[in-house]
Amino acid sequence: MKRIAVLTAVALAAPVLAQPAPPAMDPAVMRLQVTLDRLGFGPGIIDGRGGQSLTNALKGFQQSRDLPVTGKSDAATLAALRPYAGLRPTLEVTLDRDAMRGPYVAHIPKDYALQAKLPSMAYTRPLEKLAERFHTTPAVLAELNPGVTTIAPGTTIRVPNTFPASRAYPADATPAWRATLASLNVEAQVPRAAKIVVDKSDGILRVYDDRDRLVSQYTATIGSARDPLPLGTWKVLHVSPNPDWKMNPLILKGVSDDKKAQIIPPGPNNPVGVVWIDLSKEHYGIHGTNEPAQIGRAQSNGCVRLTNWDAARVALMVKSGTPVIFQA
Repeated sequence: MKRIAVLTAVALAAPVLAQPAPPAMDPAVMRLQVTLDRLGFGPGIIDGRGGQSLTNALKGFQQSRDLPVTGKSDAATLAALRPYAGLRPTLEVTLDRDAMRGPYVAHIPKDYALQAKLPSMAYTRPLEKLAERFHTTPAVLAELNPGVTTIAPGTTIRVPNTFPASRAYPADATPAWRATLASLNVEAQVPRAAKIVVDKSDGILRVYDDRDRLVSQYTATIGSARDPLPLGTWKVLHVSPNPDWKMNPLILKGVSDDKKAQIIPPGPNNPVGVVWIDLSKEHYGIHGTNEPAQIGRAQSNGCVRLTNWDAARVALMVKSGTPVIFQA
C-alpha cells in the first residue's frame, strides 16, 4: 500500500450550494485517463468522465500509433492499449505525516499587491495538494471516498493511480525542483523533445522527437482575443522551476496601468504555476497554472498554460534551443 502524508485532520468534502449532479464516474473512463496520463497524452483532470481533453488525448495517442484518429476508445485503440490493461485506475493510499507537510497559505487574495506580501503562493490546504498530486480535484477525491469526512495521518483513501514508473529526475535538478516533481507524481523517464508545436486551432501542445514522431500531447490554454498567440517559430531559452512572477501592468491587458508592478512569490498557486519555460519571444512562455480545472476553458495573457503536472513533464523534455512553433 502506498503511503503519503498530511499534517492534521482536514475536511475531505466541504458543504456546497446545491448543484446539478455530475454524470456518474465510469471506471473504464478513469482507467483510460490514467493510462493516457501515464503515456504522456494528457487527459486533463482525471475524473472518470469524458470531455474534450480526453478526446484530444485519444486523438494524440491514435496519431502516435498510426491508428485511425477518431478521438474514441474504439476497438483499434483498445487493442493498442492492451499492454497496459493491468494498470489499476485507482489505488488505496494510507496517509502519514512526512511527504506532504506545508507550508500552506490559509487564503490567497485576488489582489496582486496582497499576493506579493505572502511568504509563498503555496497550497491552501492539504486536500488541494493531494488533488494535484493525483491529477484531479478535491471534489473527485471526495467522490472516490464516500463516507470519509476528514483525512488525517492514518486515514486510508482511494485516489487515481498517477504514481510514476520512475522518479529518477535529472541529477542537476535542485532539491526543491525534485521535491516539486515528486509531489506532482511527474514521470521522470520522458522522451527528449526535438520540437514543440502549439496549435491555436485546436488548443493543443504537441511534442515531437528527432524522427518527427508525436511522443506527447497536452490540451492547453492558448492566448485570447485580447492577447493572441504570437504565431511564428521561437525557441526555449531556459527553464525556471518554482518561479516567482513579475506582474507588470504595462504588458498585461486588462490590468490598469495605474497599478504598481508586483513580484508574486513562488508556489503552485502562483499564476504561472510551478514552472516557467522561457521562450525567445519576449514576455512569452509555457507554464503551469493555479487553476488546473480551467485548462482548455479559460483564456490566458497570450502564453501557453498547462496543468502544473503537465507543464512540469514538458519541462523535463526540453532544453535550451528546443524549437517552439506557434501556428494557427
